[in-house]
Amino acid sequence: MSLCLVIDEMHPNLPDLLQPLGVELHYRPDLKAAEVPAALAAHPYDGLIVRSKVRVTAELLARGPALRYVCRAGAGVDNIDEEALAAAGVSLLNAPEGNRDAVGEYAVGLLLALFRNIVRADREVRAGQWRREANRGEEIGGKTIGLLGYGHMGKAFARRLQAFDCTVLAYDHDPGVEANHHATLVSRAELQARAEVLSVHIPYSAANHHFVNEEFLAGFRQPLWLLNTARGEVLDHAALVRGLQAGQLRGAALDVLENEKLATLSPEQRARFAYLAAAPNVVLSPHVGGWSFQSYERINTVLARKLRDFLARK
Repeated sequence: MSLCLVIDEMHPNLPDLLQPLGVELHYRPDLKAAEVPAALAAHPYDGLIVRSKVRVTAELLARGPALRYVCRAGAGVDNIDEEALAAAGVSLLNAPEGNRDAVGEYAVGLLLALFRNIVRADREVRAGQWRREANRGEEIGGKTIGLLGYGHMGKAFARRLQAFDCTVLAYDHDPGVEANHHATLVSRAELQARAEVLSVHIPYSAANHHFVNEEFLAGFRQPLWLLNTARGEVLDHAALVRGLQAGQLRGAALDVLENEKLATLSPEQRARFAYLAAAPNVVLSPHVGGWSFQSYERINTVLARKLRDFLARK
């Protein structure tokens, strides 16, 4: 029997998936972040399931000395101290397979919204304006789309782009990344030489902080359309604003921001956000790329499969 604490909202199918595995759940999405350490220490939990309510640090792990696994209900693990888990002998399970299709579809939607001025045109028609020529847009067909990162999310986007008769290039600094027929793996230099669109699909880590910065963007040979459905912190927003102002960037579609707690923006962040919010060639959304009704359920299915395999090995 495995005793597992769940501290975030999960699709209600979770108990039905985990009970046959011998996992007993203490389902506590009501817990506030500050209450999690005490709750973890209250029982000999060997499992913890989280979304993004807390950072899983060495200090938190110390409150659960019996822990054997932490499940991250989603793809990103930037709120998990993986070194601390390894030092404590705790395994990390996450579920990028659960929301990759949602992200792939959403990235297509962002690209279409950006190219065809859908958001702006909607606002104008609602306001009684009928401006056809001003909203003439671009087609995806014939474009060269560059993907920064070719993991689960990049591959899901590339697969959907096949219907648009465009060229898809992908650069990933991980030499172990697996290629497939949906995109051509290229060097960073070739990506910068050929891409007309850059879509960001790298995870956040200390090494990837502001990976897309002024120097990186300056390496592209032609004005660029930019999409980010990964993490806001991998993109230097100061460089983004400067690129848009200079015309180096033709437009941007952002599902993630440098600081998504909008009430806590610093003065500098507030100024950048104000520019992005007012720019007619920028599309913004509240980190919902991987958040669909289907992915909400599918993430549990993926975690249950991985947890089954983990428990069988142990």
